[in-house]
Amino acid sequence: MKGKAARTKTAKPAATKSVAAKAVAKKSAAKGRGAHAPAAKIELPASTALPPALAQARERIDSIDRGIQDLIVERARWAQQVGRAKGPLKAAVEYYRPEREAQVLRKVVDRNDGPLHDETLVRLFREIMSACLAQQEPLRIGFLGPEGTFSQQAVHKHFGHSALGMPLSSIEEVFQEVEAKNADFGVVPVENSGQGTIQSTLDMFLTSKLKICGEVELRVHQHLLNRSGRIEDIERIYSHPQSLGQCKTWLRQYLPKVEKIAVSSNAEAARRARTADDAAAIAGESAAHVYGLKIVAGPIEDRPDNTTRFLVIGRELFPPSGHDRTSLLVFVRDQPGALYNVLRPLAEHGVSMNRIESRPSHEGKWQYAFFIDIAGHVEDPAVRAALGALGEFASQVRILGSYPVAVL
Repeated sequence: MKGKAARTKTAKPAATKSVAAKAVAKKSAAKGRGAHAPAAKIELPASTALPPALAQARERIDSIDRGIQDLIVERARWAQQVGRAKGPLKAAVEYYRPEREAQVLRKVVDRNDGPLHDETLVRLFREIMSACLAQQEPLRIGFLGPEGTFSQQAVHKHFGHSALGMPLSSIEEVFQEVEAKNADFGVVPVENSGQGTIQSTLDMFLTSKLKICGEVELRVHQHLLNRSGRIEDIERIYSHPQSLGQCKTWLRQYLPKVEKIAVSSNAEAARRARTADDAAAIAGESAAHVYGLKIVAGPIEDRPDNTTRFLVIGRELFPPSGHDRTSLLVFVRDQPGALYNVLRPLAEHGVSMNRIESRPSHEGKWQYAFFIDIAGHVEDPAVRAALGALGEFASQVRILGSYPVAVL
């Protein structure tokens, strides 16, 4: 019995050991099965190696970019040398030569064989020249503000983004700031291809001694803007009178009953529209970005070629550029055939007249002055001879400016 009991007693640990061993073996077997289980599929990204032709093209572009940057830096240094050669000048305006810039840009157009458009290359070169000139000191350019107007776009197109824009409240103030030398130049609208002349600009030349130094032609796209982006919310529209006129057919068709309110500028219209849910503005796309408005519709101008011409005003005349325009203010004597006698010398000397506009002269009742644009520069022999003959029949002839014709 003792032996049997002993055998039984000693057998229990053996049995326990056997169960533990089986558990360990089972666990090991499970691990073994996991170790040999097939791996999960992982999708690896495709190779990022560029095709040889693309890699070669990008390497060449990088090399060209370095060359362009080196040449721009070299041009900037030579611009500094030009400044030093001119001597100790006092202000940026004394370095600016509009006739020289016009000549450079015309050469850019003449050399262009594509694939970039002429307008693109002119814009690039304009910015390069603007940045080089600003090394001395940025030009200060007054324009009809606030920010976001087409006048500001004209400033950027003509002077580049390195010039310092000065938004002003009226065309009269633009003239005043240039006359006071607080601004180097001013940019003011003078006519639209569909709506005609901006009379307030012409009237300023009747008394101002400023000169026209250049012109800018700006393709104008009008947009309807408001806070919600929904046309059904609109009960009144703010805009400059010229813009309301440029969009009158569209407004008559889509918003015939909405109140139209004229304000001093399109940017002012956008500023007002951002304060009310039922208000809208007609302005350029840039005004939408400046004043946080949504574009409801656009372009909405009636004419696809809608273009506004701006004048650059300054304090002096500049030399010929080779393709120029001269603006005259002519006061005629009150006598039969007075206007014919004024225009005849132009025809006799082969001088083309581009535009003529009459305005009250402010010198007496029913007395008029004529604004006349002619082809050529006042220093051209034919223009000089025509002006000499014209003076015999006019009571007064003022040369408002001889300046480069707009380059694009």
